[in-house]
Amino acid sequence: MDNFSVKITKNIYLAKLIVMILVFFSDRVSKIYILNFFQKNQIQEIAISKFFNITLIWNEGIAFGLLKFNNNTIYNITTLIITLISVIILFYALKTKNFTGFFYAIIFGGALGNLYDRVFFNSVPDFIDLHINNFHWFIFNIADIFITIGVIGLICSEIFLKKND
Repeated sequence: MDNFSVKITKNIYLAKLIVMILVFFSDRVSKIYILNFFQKNQIQEIAISKFFNITLIWNEGIAFGLLKFNNNTIYNITTLIITLISVIILFYALKTKNFTGFFYAIIFGGALGNLYDRVFFNSVPDFIDLHINNFHWFIFNIADIFITIGVIGLICSEIFLKKND
């Protein structure tokens, strides 16, 4: 490998790490802001529009509150599995040489944000509440948005990039 290729490879690794860090910190900053705001004002919900509220809930399950158990052993096993999956995603983010590596980096940054909360708070603060009248979607957070963007990006790259191979 020549010097130019090594430089490009190092820059791509650095760019992926920056993406992971930016996603993680944007999630952390949003959660810290919301938690402080709600604690300071002693409220649970802010109506922003007729389709959007900021509603603080603590999610002890996995994505969208699924698999919520009142058992610490199951919670810890679930957290361990999420950690292992996150490490695999990190591996793919760093090893994938094409653009899809950035989608893995986005997913990893979001997963790390939610994993941080699971470890330090034993649950994940969710606060984005989209709704139409009385139908509410699952409440989610910034990390969930990035994870979703990354997964959609991976699906699109599978469909469109593989088609060209």
